[in-house]
Amino acid sequence: MNRYPLWKYIVIGVALLIGIIYSVPNLFGEVPAIQIAPARSSLKLDTKLHEKIDAALQKADLLKNQTGFEESTAEGVIRIRFNDTDSQLKAKDIIEKEVNPDLKNPDYIVALSLVSNTPKSLTSVNAFPMPLGLDLRGGVYFLLKVDMQGAIEKKLNALASDARSRLRDKTIRYQSIDKSSGQLVIKFASADEANKANTVLLDAIPDMSFKLDKSIDSFLLTGTFKPAALQTTQENALNQNIITLNKRVNELAVKEPVIQKQGNDRIVVQLPGVQDTSRAKDIIGRTATLEARLADPVQSSIGLQESPPLGMDAFKFGDRQGVFKKSIIITGDRIIDASAGFDQNQRPSVNLTLDAAGGRAMQEVTRENLQKPMGMILFEKGKGEVLTIATIQGEFGSKFQITGQPTTQSANDLALLLRAGSLAAPMEIIEERTIGPSLGAENIEKGFKSLMYGFLAIAIFMIAYYMLFGAFSVIALAVNLLLLIAVLSMLQATLSLPGIAAMALALGMAIDSNVLINERIREELRQGTSPQSAIATGFDKAWATIFDSNVTTLIAGLALLAFGSGPIKGFAIVHCLGILTSMFSAVFFSRGVVNLWYGAKKKLQSVSIG
Repeated sequence: MNRYPLWKYIVIGVALLIGIIYSVPNLFGEVPAIQIAPARSSLKLDTKLHEKIDAALQKADLLKNQTGFEESTAEGVIRIRFNDTDSQLKAKDIIEKEVNPDLKNPDYIVALSLVSNTPKSLTSVNAFPMPLGLDLRGGVYFLLKVDMQGAIEKKLNALASDARSRLRDKTIRYQSIDKSSGQLVIKFASADEANKANTVLLDAIPDMSFKLDKSIDSFLLTGTFKPAALQTTQENALNQNIITLNKRVNELAVKEPVIQKQGNDRIVVQLPGVQDTSRAKDIIGRTATLEARLADPVQSSIGLQESPPLGMDAFKFGDRQGVFKKSIIITGDRIIDASAGFDQNQRPSVNLTLDAAGGRAMQEVTRENLQKPMGMILFEKGKGEVLTIATIQGEFGSKFQITGQPTTQSANDLALLLRAGSLAAPMEIIEERTIGPSLGAENIEKGFKSLMYGFLAIAIFMIAYYMLFGAFSVIALAVNLLLLIAVLSMLQATLSLPGIAAMALALGMAIDSNVLINERIREELRQGTSPQSAIATGFDKAWATIFDSNVTTLIAGLALLAFGSGPIKGFAIVHCLGILTSMFSAVFFSRGVVNLWYGAKKKLQSVSIG
């Protein structure tokens, strides 16, 4: 009657093992570390850099104080752990000088950081501590508003240029093209020309619908954005700005930054651990531009210390400088899309799509400069960095390929840089908050103290009131907390103050389920039912009530998760997971413990339930 089959105990054992493995990393804390990231988008981490850092640390006798060296190519950073803060500070100065010969123009950002001290045996099975939110760790919060009108205007300018080009190609005469209130208004002298233009533009510009009207002295063709195209333009602007922000935030050496959409035109940026608000604002608000220029056909590159020929500019290109003409062919805002691919010989390439004006400019220049070198230069912080120099193999239009990339990965990287080199639309900071690290530490202390004292109070009450069954309930409660922390760590859900509040609520709901079970067993015992039957009936009767109450609460939590944002969403995640773990621990695990204790006793006379 009160015995679990073996498989149920195996399930409990596996759940406990997983719970311990994935919750333990939260106990190890953090150690001082140094984070090294490229200062410019065109730089990458390589083995030479590793060797240079190792040699510098060995020379300074700091290698023995280094406890870990890890590289994350996805994040584009190297992290080196140290035993103590003194070694960390000494190593920072040494590494800074080693990797940045010119400190005024650094190649790499060397920043102090803290990393998890979790042993490799745990991280090898993806067991990491929970990330802490801004309110627990301290840091900076920005709410940015994207100028969607600016993004639409930019798209409208591109479409206006495209329309001019198409009409010119078809020798259709028009009087003017104006942009007004998000519309293109093209003026024609005759109905025949207007009708021809309508036919051409309907096919050429699928993002717009066109309407022909007659005014007093002319015919007007008005193009209006289709709703789907308008939505796509806004989503693309928001997504590209997020990609660009991610690149810029990497420079701050921030661990676990949060950059996410909020609504249709806003972006939330949370930078845990950052206290220098002005520097963060400077980097986030920085503008980057991309330029295509013709390189010097005689000598396309010179040494780093050499001066460029008269009338030319020189920009860093790896270990040398690229030499370019001063005139700009196109800028980055003419690039509509960039993607990696392969050319006709199956070599890695980057496929570029320009707007009509950019395509026309590129066509004119490439027609006159066949077999001459051309480069793409990315400008950040007022300094240019050459991304690529390639030979013009033919006349370009609005679509062309850049070849010469050694690998598919480098082609992907270049496409990403070309796409995300600059913001798609301007942004402004509409909300800014700074949370000090001491306040964050105080929040952690208070939050966990409230959890600990709450747990102890519940444990004392349950054991005093329900005796041995109270102790079973307390064990189930501890298991619930263990599983909840493990699940949150496995999901890498960020823990914040609302999350701690949801944990406390989950403990209350979990013990409520045990109270229901214990009271049902007591009722059965008062009615004269035998102890074994009372245990079985008590669990069975309580289950229906526990299930109903938890499901209704879970529905409310899912509603918060679906419609809430920010702290509300953080609360809802912990709340929903807490309900699921409490149902497992309060019913399944708790009954397993009771069955283990009393199930084997055939002639049970009484149970200790107060």
